[in-house]
Formats: sequence, C-alpha cells, structure tokens
Amino acid sequence: MRIEHWFYTLPLRLRSLFRRRQVDQDLEDELQYHLEMKIEEYLAKGLTPKQSRQAALKAMDGLTQKKEECRDLRGINAIENTFRDLRFSVRLLAKSPGFTVVAVLTLALAICANAVVFGVLNGMVLRPLNVPRPESLYGIEHGNEYSMTESYPDYVDLRDRNRSFDSLAAFCPTQVGLDTGNGSARSYGDVVSGNYFDALGLQPYLGRFFHASDEHGANSVPYLVLSYSFWHDHFSDDRGVLGRVVRINKHPFTVVGVTPPDFHGILIFGSPDFYVPLVDGDEVQWGSLMGSDLLHDRGNQWVFMTLGHLKSGVTSEQAVADLNSIGVDLDKAYPKTHGKTRFRLARPGLYGDYLGGPAQAFLTGLLLLAGLILLAACANLGSLFAARTADRSREIALRLALGSSRHRILRTLFTEAFLISLAGGGLGLSASVALLRGLSTWQPVPNIPMRVPVSPDGNVYLVALLLALVSGLLFGLVPVRQVLRTDPYQIVKAGSNVIGMRRVTVRDLLLVGQVAICAVLVTSSIVAVRGLVRLLHAKLGFEPRNVMLIDADLNMAGYRGEAVLAMQKRLIEALQKVPGARTVGLIDFVPLLTTYVNVAPVFTDQAAELKPSNAAAHPAIYRISPEYFQAAGTALLLGRTLTWHDDQNAPRVAVVNQEFARRIFGSVANAIGRYYKMQDGTRVQVVGAVEDGKYAMLTEDPRPAAFVPIMQGPPTGTTLLILRLDRNRTEIASAIRNTLRGLDAGMPAQIQNWNEGLSIALFPARLATVALGVLGLLGAMLAGTGVFGMAAYSVSRRLKELGIRLALGAQRREILEAGLGRALKLLAFGSAAGIVLGMLSARVLASIVYQATPRDPLVSAGVIFAMLLLGLLATWIPAQRALSLDPVTLLREE
Repeated sequence: MRIEHWFYTLPLRLRSLFRRRQVDQDLEDELQYHLEMKIEEYLAKGLTPKQSRQAALKAMDGLTQKKEECRDLRGINAIENTFRDLRFSVRLLAKSPGFTVVAVLTLALAICANAVVFGVLNGMVLRPLNVPRPESLYGIEHGNEYSMTESYPDYVDLRDRNRSFDSLAAFCPTQVGLDTGNGSARSYGDVVSGNYFDALGLQPYLGRFFHASDEHGANSVPYLVLSYSFWHDHFSDDRGVLGRVVRINKHPFTVVGVTPPDFHGILIFGSPDFYVPLVDGDEVQWGSLMGSDLLHDRGNQWVFMTLGHLKSGVTSEQAVADLNSIGVDLDKAYPKTHGKTRFRLARPGLYGDYLGGPAQAFLTGLLLLAGLILLAACANLGSLFAARTADRSREIALRLALGSSRHRILRTLFTEAFLISLAGGGLGLSASVALLRGLSTWQPVPNIPMRVPVSPDGNVYLVALLLALVSGLLFGLVPVRQVLRTDPYQIVKAGSNVIGMRRVTVRDLLLVGQVAICAVLVTSSIVAVRGLVRLLHAKLGFEPRNVMLIDADLNMAGYRGEAVLAMQKRLIEALQKVPGARTVGLIDFVPLLTTYVNVAPVFTDQAAELKPSNAAAHPAIYRISPEYFQAAGTALLLGRTLTWHDDQNAPRVAVVNQEFARRIFGSVANAIGRYYKMQDGTRVQVVGAVEDGKYAMLTEDPRPAAFVPIMQGPPTGTTLLILRLDRNRTEIASAIRNTLRGLDAGMPAQIQNWNEGLSIALFPARLATVALGVLGLLGAMLAGTGVFGMAAYSVSRRLKELGIRLALGAQRREILEAGLGRALKLLAFGSAAGIVLGMLSARVLASIVYQATPRDPLVSAGVIFAMLLLGLLATWIPAQRALSLDPVTLLREE
C-alpha cells in the first residue's frame, strides 16, 4: 500500500517541487473552504460567528498545524527540508573556507590513491582481456614449474586430443626486421597458430584473418595481419594496405587484415605490431639456426603459450584431469624428452602464475595500504568534525533550547559530511582518471611497444563513488555522540564549550589510530627504499658501467648457417677497432635484459638413464664468445676461460658458475676438469668457474648457469655484443653505427648503454618504491594535519588558561607542556603502535618488496626519525602561538 500511495502521489510531489507557490495557494484555498464549512456548521447550531470560528479552528487543530500535516502527507516538507539542509550546509561550509578546503583535499587525496590502485588492479588482474567470453579463457601451465612453454608437437597433441576446450591456440612473441617500404626496422609481433583468431572468437576490423585451413606445412602461409595501432601509426589508416607485400627478415609476406582497435594481444604488457602464422616461424625468426626442425622437435619448447576457451559445462578441474591424462600418454610415448608431465590452468594475461602471482600480491598489498590511507583520512576528517562540533556547541545548544530536534541537527551534520565526501570524491576521481589515462599511454621501457591497460572504466567510477559515500558516513558518525550527550542548559549557562571534555575522547582515539596508520605506511616506504638499495647493490655477476650493448640480430639481415659465425667474428674484430673500445664479447641472451633464459636439463656423468625426471639441475645455458667474460666484467674464479680453439672439432667444454658447481660437483674446486651430460648424451667438460649472478630477474634465487662456446653447436643469429669502453664515452654510439653500416647496411641494430638496458629489470623495484613512497608521503601528510589540528585546537581552547599561567610566571617549558603535551603523548602512543604493527606486517611487506625486513635497524631508526620530524613540523606553529601569548592583551579581551 505504501508503494502504491507513493506511486499515485508522485505527480503531486513533482508538482509541489517545481510549482510550489501554486500548490501552496491551492492548499490554502482548500483548507479555507473546509474552515468555512465548519463555521457554517457551528452557526447552524446557534453559536455566534466568533464562537463558530474558534470552535472550527479548534476542531481542525489550527490552520498552520493542519497545513503542515498536509504538506507532510504529500511529501512536500521532506523535499523542502532536504533543500533547506543543503542550503544551510553550503552556507556553513562557505563561512569556514579553511576547514572546507582542508577536508575536501584530504578526502580527495585518499580517494585518488584508492581509485588509482584499484584501477591498476582492475586493469591487470580483475578486468578480463578484450576477447569474447574472457571468463572461460585459460592458458595451460606446467604443474611442476611456472612455465607455459610447449614444443610444437606437444601443442598439436594437446590441441587434437583434449575434450575440454573448444579449440587450443598457440603463440610466441618475436622481434624481427620489418620492411614496409622504407627500409628494415626492428618490430615486435606474435607468431600464432592458424586457429589463433578463430579460437579467441575475434573478427577483423579490416580484411580477413588467416585460418587453420590455410596451413599446409612449414612456410606455407606467407600472410601477415597488422595490429590496429600499427596500421594507424605506420599506414595512416590506409585501407589500400590489403594485398601489399612487406618483408620480414627479407622474406615477403602479404598483408591480409587488421585486428580490432581494442585487441592488443594476450599478454597484459605486450602490444604486438603484427601477427604471422606459426608454421612460418622458420622464415620469421629461426630459419636453420636452431639446427632442428622446430615443427617436429619435441625437445625444443619454443611455443610460448597454449590457450583456449573451456567448453560450456566443463569445469577447470575436469579440464586439468583431461590434460593430465594426455600428459601421462606423452611421458610413456616419449620418455627421452618427457618426465612427469602435469598441467594446471592459469589466466594468460600476466603469463600465468609466473608474473600473475607476484603482480596480484603486490597490487593487493598496495590496495591494503591505500585502504589504510582512506582510514587515516576518515580519522582525520572525523577529528576535524568533532572539533568543529565542539566549537559549535553553543550554537547547537541554542538551537536545542529553541525547540529544534537532535535528529534535525544530526541531519544537518550528515549533510555537511556528504557534501564534503561528494566534493572530495569528485576531485579525487578526476585526478585518478587523469593519472590512469596517463599510465595507460606510458612507455616505461624505451624501444619496446608496451602498454599498461589501466584506462578507467565503470568499475573505477563506482568504487570511487562508494568510497566517497562510505567515507562521508564514517566521519559523519563521529560527532553523533557529542550531539546526543549535549546538555543545552549547561552550555548556555557556562557560556563555553563543555562537549567532549572526557578524559579520553573519540578525537584522541582517532588521532592515535591515524598516527599508527602513518607509521605503518612510513615503515613500508622505508622498507621499499631499502629493498631497492639492496637490489642496486646486489651481486649481478657482471659490471654494466662503461659498457655498450649492440643488438645486431643476423637472422633479420638474412644470414644463415656458417655465414652467421663468420659475420659474428667480423663484427667482433671491427668493433674492437672503434676508438675507445677495450674489449668486445658476444652472447646470445644478455642477462637481465630479458626474462627469457634458455634452460636445459643436465645430468651427472654417472647418470645412465637421461630422462628429465633424473636431471641433476636445469641451468641457464648461454652461448658466448671467448672475450665475453672480460667484456662483461665477470670474475673468473678457477680454471680457464673459453678460446676460439674450442670449436666443432674440439671436445665439448663449458664454464660454469658457482651454483652449478655446487649442485653437480659439490664445490667449485671439484668442478674443474670434471664432466656432466646433456640430455642427448653429450659429455661436457668443465674448464672454468665464474662468480654467480642474476640472469632472468633481480629477485631470483641463486640459479645454476653454464657458458658454452658459440663455435660448438649450431650457429645462433641472436647476436648481442658487449663492448667495454676505456671510459664513459657518449659519442661512441655514432662510431659503432658507422662501423655496422660499413659491414652490412641492411642489418638493423639497436645500441644502448647497459645501465639503460637494466631499466627493464629494475622497473618493478622502482615502481614498488615509488608507489609505497607516495602512499607513505600521503599518510605522513594526513597524520601531520591531524596532529596539527589537535595541537592547534588544544592551544586555542586553553588560551585563557595559558594566559593566566604566563601572568603567574609559568616557564616556557611548562606552557608548551600544558598546551601541546596531550598532542605529543598521542603522537608517541600512535607511533609506537604503528612501529609494532609495521614489524608484524613483515610477511605482507615481503609479498610487495623483495627481501623486505622491517626489523632492519636502519628501517627502525628511519621510522623513528620520520615520526619525530613529523611531530616537530606538526606542532611548530601551535607551539609558536603558545609561546607568543601576551597575557595582558588576552585577559583584557576576556
């Protein structure tokens, strides 16, 4: 009935809102009509006109009261009261611009921090990829390691034999020399299976995609699909690009289509320029350089990721069981290349659990810290609102004494709180949207097409609105008890503030909590800085200073077979003659420049059955020239380095690191001259040992590594030259470029300083340090304003008392203790509680920052110093005010 009544009276409510004068006049006429009818009724009973009017008014309980009842029934009063409260609250806030600005900015900072962190978490973890049915898209990950790589034959078996996926696709990122008609330039793309686009359910923006039906063996599909962004940037949206022939590593490919604008590949941070068929991988990247037929070699896991949509009604557990049954069959059929093959499903965007787990832990930790920022802001605003209510105690008491209800006063206070929350939320959301849009176009690593998919969407707006409303409710609740406990008679009689004079007030508790949160945030910030310092001083296994990196992929220039090794020698000899060059070395993959590491199982010399499950270790394998260690600054501990005589005609040799020697031979001293076996049975002699280092990631645990000669084994077109200079010379890049152009003008090359190349490896640590540092700074700002507000309010409230003390001869120290003692004690209690909480949060911080240890003495000392500095800055102005009091002037004013 209430809903029906509201529905039927809705037109009247709207009419009352927008045509108020006419509705009031209609109501007045109607009541006057009823009054006259009552008067006539009493006149008929024999009463005089005056008696009849009085009796009629009494029967109707008065015109004014009856009018208010009618207005309440029609909902007019509720609407008017709401607008009246809004106007009154706006006037009150406008009369206190300092309070309003501080409150809005405080909440805006907290909302902005939370919206930005949630936006990043939403874009990288929560929000699905831009493909149809993203909730059912899974990648296949090996259950015994954080790897999603497969050999091509294994991928085909999984694709054809599984019963759980609609279709399984595969892809592998690559970089090539792409010539669109203006010369060859380095470009990044994905080599994908023929069913890739069909399996993902994508439709082309322009032209068509290639399909599985186009594949008829190796190098049978010379087609290329451009990404929308690459087509837009390099072809100026030219629809005539279809059918155009471009060259990849000097091989012709025909452009057949363009991907949709919102599709940027499967990897979160990747943004491929193009897509080519996986069966053309030989021509695109590897050629004959790998020394094997990649489409039939089960021992070479070069397929980066296998993924697909689960069939409707199939659970992830059923799919894993299905895949594992295939894995068991593969183990039995191919014991030389397979061990205990088990699978699990993972979301493909962040490369499964390898990056997804750490990224999710990091962002979740950041979100928790951002939540603490919001709680600190609410505590700060609650404290400000409590102080403001206390200052308005006389006004509130007078309103209560004049008949206003406590409900009406509380409604006004909550209206102020929600106005501030909406203003702060709107400002914070605007700032967060600008920051997220900037992040979405940010290129953290030069020369690599990366994207940070954090553009704000409806989820970010909704979260910001909810946070603003909840925050308004939280800090609006703080003064409720003060209002409910107000005794208007006592306040009016005393003529001063008596609200909140208890020994321990709500404001005290809020300030202690706020300072404790600040101490936790400052602890996390200092831990992040210490973690970054440790990473910067970690033992890398090489010295990147005064070193230039030259990436000259010979495969892109069309070199094959023995011509590769010959060209590599020519490159080393030519660069050795560049003025300022000290030593030049070569390696196939520079440590830390990429997370990719060539890993292979190795066995002890006594091992008889060379199955993967019997491997003694899975070291990183690097192919190097003899001069590499000297050029890289890697220390040789024992034995000898490699020489040019270690070629195809010489026995197989290797130089290993300390971790390799410890795992296989027990110690470094025992390794020299000993042998280990590769999976194909080849015996390799250890001729030297070098220091341990970092190979894939700065945060990795010590891992074994082996360095083998580039002359032993099939040629590798991946040519990364390490050129050590006699001093830091910035002008040498042009000399290097001229030297390379003189050798082969068609060979694309990339030249950079090694320290600059390490930006990829240092990016996560730097990002964590900056993020935690900003949160710590925000926490310190909020706590500082809270302590300042408490100190300033304490001094302001006790000005008369402090003036009397000064007049009676009190010392400066006693004045400071009386005026600021309470604030400083609360700061001390809050800091102590925060430091303890920071120590207890070691496990949480460890999931955010590598080797986080809040128990580090330097961290503890830094937190204590920071909190002392915060207290000094926050109480400086109130202390100066207390010390500059003139008791004569103050008492005259009183």
